[in-house]
Amino acid sequence: MTSLVPGLNGGNAGGTAGAAKPWALPPDVDVATPSPARMYDYYLGGKDYFAAGREAAEKALSVVPDGRRVARENRRFLVRAVSHIARRGIDQFIDFGTGIPTSPNVHEAARSIIPQASVAYVDNDPIVIVHGRALLESAGGGTAAVRGDIRYPLNILANHAVRDVIDFERPLGLLFVAVLHFVTDEERPYRAVATFRDRVAPGSYIAVSHITSDGTSPHVVSTIENAYRNASAPAVFRTRMEVERFFNGFELVRPGIADISDWRSGHIGALIAAPLDQASDPTAALAHALARTRPRTATPRTASERGPARRGRLWICQARTA
Repeated sequence: MTSLVPGLNGGNAGGTAGAAKPWALPPDVDVATPSPARMYDYYLGGKDYFAAGREAAEKALSVVPDGRRVARENRRFLVRAVSHIARRGIDQFIDFGTGIPTSPNVHEAARSIIPQASVAYVDNDPIVIVHGRALLESAGGGTAAVRGDIRYPLNILANHAVRDVIDFERPLGLLFVAVLHFVTDEERPYRAVATFRDRVAPGSYIAVSHITSDGTSPHVVSTIENAYRNASAPAVFRTRMEVERFFNGFELVRPGIADISDWRSGHIGALIAAPLDQASDPTAALAHALARTRPRTATPRTASERGPARRGRLWICQARTA
């Protein structure tokens, strides 16, 4: 894929013959500051990054050599989670921290099951929004790419473009895939998730993936933290118990928190053509989970009440309302 934004991939403006015409670089983009979204694009083999992001990403990969596989598995979890939610009749999603578009995108996965599914993509990186809006020009109605920050949930909830495609009176899927670990405790990520939880209709789902210090060596943790130290957002490792707190008010669905390659891997849809790689000994852990809201009067049940988790590089779980 050729970048729509000149200067990405450490190169010059321009592109290949027949490619989309590059757009002007958004004025508030600091090319010297690594962006988590563009670093993630580098892990996935994309082309939308600057030299600073590439160097920071390589520092992280120096201690997690199979980090690219971890990123791909994380992306596959997203597709499996969306497919699982859509098969239960949920036809609208908000993808927080969506990152550079990577096929299959959320609307593609959802619409393979429910053709009229609606999706709001939210990210605070202006380059992500440039690419997202270009992609959605051919996606038809029912989609929006919105610049927003999960640290300010009320702004997202009040955004007209979001509300044009999302009906908060009906159940929806909230996707926090590989984004909450870029929000520090001082920025109150638990409050942000709880704010969305309290605004959605019963029967809504939440999907979360998050790096965890459990099962990750201190050297790996410190190296990755250092790699993101000068980025636009830091890398925040949390313990499994701390990650479980994001599911307060939700009911976990089997198999609960699990390795990414294990979570409902037998239900991979046609959108995932390649089989998952075999898991290797973990050098870094990423917790994944899917959950569903409970009725407002129900007592929240934590992940620990669902039984022990399986250890692995990527953890996931799912929850639902009663």
